[in-house]
Amino acid sequence: MADELIPTLVWGTGNIGRAAIRAVAARPGLALCAVLVHDPAKAGRDAGELAGLEHALGVAATSVTSDIEAALRGARAVVYAASGDVRPEEALDDVVRAVRAGAIVVTPALYAFYDPRSAPPDQRERVLAAVAEGGGSLFASGVDPGWANDVLPLMLTGLGTRIEAVRCQEIFDYSTYDQEDSVRYLVGMGQPMEYEPLMTAPGVPTMVWGGQLRLMARALGAELSGISEHVERAPLAEDVETATMGKFAADTQGGVRFEVRGEIGGVPRIVIEHVTRIHGSVAPQWPQAPDGVGAHRVVIEGRPRIEVTVEAADEGGNRSAGGNATAVGRLVGAIGWLAGREPGLYDALDVPITPAAGVRWSTEGTEQ
Repeated sequence: MADELIPTLVWGTGNIGRAAIRAVAARPGLALCAVLVHDPAKAGRDAGELAGLEHALGVAATSVTSDIEAALRGARAVVYAASGDVRPEEALDDVVRAVRAGAIVVTPALYAFYDPRSAPPDQRERVLAAVAEGGGSLFASGVDPGWANDVLPLMLTGLGTRIEAVRCQEIFDYSTYDQEDSVRYLVGMGQPMEYEPLMTAPGVPTMVWGGQLRLMARALGAELSGISEHVERAPLAEDVETATMGKFAADTQGGVRFEVRGEIGGVPRIVIEHVTRIHGSVAPQWPQAPDGVGAHRVVIEGRPRIEVTVEAADEGGNRSAGGNATAVGRLVGAIGWLAGREPGLYDALDVPITPAAGVRWSTEGTEQ
């Protein structure tokens, strides 16, 4: 059984789904068996084409309006890459359905399950009931990406002798992000300064990132006394024209910076911070990526002070796509480990990041 390939279904082919198809196709031990799409125009197209590969994978995409149960019956694992941002109930329904069918499900879509222990009891019970009934498993990890808000900072805390604060940053120029509706309405870029985007509405940052703060606190043997939020916005000084989303007008929102602060004894000690701009000129006083494009950074204040910056790029050098690809790599890389464990509900403290053993080395871009 250990040598058998794990049939893996990718559900959704947006920013995350494209990366998921590539990751499943490349990962030793996995076999892409099906792709589910929401856009009828994608049905019937080869997965390799949808993922931006230069070769076919021999798997035609199937519409979700077709027989989902048949697709699930052929899958041992499911990468659930459909959005949970604006359809959280539907995403949970889909995941529960797959777990009940006996699948190992990995996903970034269910914020509440980044820390399953603090998930709403009714949602947690639904997943556990599906595990008991069907024998599947669930592991959720963030898209921004999860490893930068849990296992990386936790690993770095083990290198010092004193910790004062842990800060996890995402610093990005969103002008090349391939999701215009999210950039304009979820994040609020190009909207009037009085517009309140959903992503920073009171309580939403805690809903999305609070679980990661609680998980890190638990790993450090601490208990949060509270979680607070801080939001800043900045306008564009002049019109900006982007290659993929058109114009963003002067005096509209051009940047947002927010912090979700995990407090210990009333003092912010574990902080997740996002700094998002539509142009590099916005709010130069805010933290910057080394090249102004995009990076993830972890800062451990203490002795010694530790700072690690990670830059990832994919899909022609796109930093947003690079971040998505590493988030997907964390999830897809967990499938083999989960296949060797009992059915259940897992979190980032349970699931190790495993080396890409058996990786097929590429000679692309190197001298022969």
